[in-house]
Amino acid sequence: MDVRQLRYFLAVVDHGSVHRAAEHLFVAQPSVTQSIRRLEAVLGSSLFLRQGRGLVLSPSGAALVAPAREVVRSLDVARETVAAVDGLRGGRLRIAAMPSQVVSPLTGLIAAYARAYPLVQLAVVAAARPDDVREALRRGVAEIGVVAMSGAHEAHADLDDVPVETQSFVLVARADVPLPPGDGPLAVEELSGLRLVAGQPGTGMRRVADAIVAATDCRIAVEIEHREGLLPLVREGVGAAVVADSWRHLAEAVGLRVRRLAVEATLDVRLVWQRHRLSPAAAAFVAVSTDAEHADDGVPRNR
Repeated sequence: MDVRQLRYFLAVVDHGSVHRAAEHLFVAQPSVTQSIRRLEAVLGSSLFLRQGRGLVLSPSGAALVAPAREVVRSLDVARETVAAVDGLRGGRLRIAAMPSQVVSPLTGLIAAYARAYPLVQLAVVAAARPDDVREALRRGVAEIGVVAMSGAHEAHADLDDVPVETQSFVLVARADVPLPPGDGPLAVEELSGLRLVAGQPGTGMRRVADAIVAATDCRIAVEIEHREGLLPLVREGVGAAVVADSWRHLAEAVGLRVRRLAVEATLDVRLVWQRHRLSPAAAAFVAVSTDAEHADDGVPRNR
C-alpha cells in the first residue's frame, strides 16, 4: 500500500466515479482503476460495489475512508512542515467559507495573510451552510473553514475553533421603498407590506427573514440560493433583503439603503479546523486571524 493508492481511492470516493476521479487527478482512467485494484489486492477486500452505472463504497471501503484521509493528511503536513523550516516560502492553503463571510471577515483576513505570507497560494471553496463547511474539512477538501451561526455556539468533538467576529443583521432596500423615517434600528413590527428576497433555508439570514414574515404582513417574493444575486434583485426593485452587516459596504456602494434591524439574533463567526496538527500555512492563517481580531484592543498577542 502506498500513499498514491490512497489518494486515488479518496478521489473516487469524493468524485463518485473513476472517470471523474481521473479528471480531477489529471491522470488516465486506467491508472486509477489499476491503483484501486492493487489496493484491494493488498487489503484482500473489495472497496467499491457497482450500483447501476456508478460506484458505491463497500463496508470495507467505508471503513477505509477515515484512516486513508488521516494518512494522506499526515504526510502532506509532514512535507509542508519540512518545507517551512526556513519560513513560509510557498505552499497552498484551501479555505471553505459561506458566501456572506467571504465578504467579511474573510476578505480582510486574506489581505492580512497575503501581506505576511505573499508566496502562499490561497484557494477559497464555496459552502452554503455551516454543515457544508464542516463536511469540507472532514473530507479534506479544505483545511480551514469559516462558519457563521446564529444562536448558541455549537461545539463539535472533532473540530477546534476560534472566534473572529459577531455580525448583526440589516435590511437593504432601494430608496423608493417606504420605510419608517430616520436612521435608527428598525423594529420588526415597523415593517409592513414588504416583499423580501431571501436566501435558502438553514441560514441565519433566512431565519430572520422568516421571523419577519411570521410577525408581519411581509412576504417572501423570491427565494434564491445564489447569494450573489441578492443585491442585484434588490436594486431591480424585486424586494428588500435581510443580510448580515458584512454586506453593508457593498450595498451602500451600489446605492441601496441599509438599516439595522432591532432583533436579538446575531451571527457568531468563527474559524474552524479538524482537531489535529495544522499545516504551517494553516497555523499561520489562524495566528494572523487572531491578531486581526484583537488588532484594536491594545493587547499584545502571543504566537
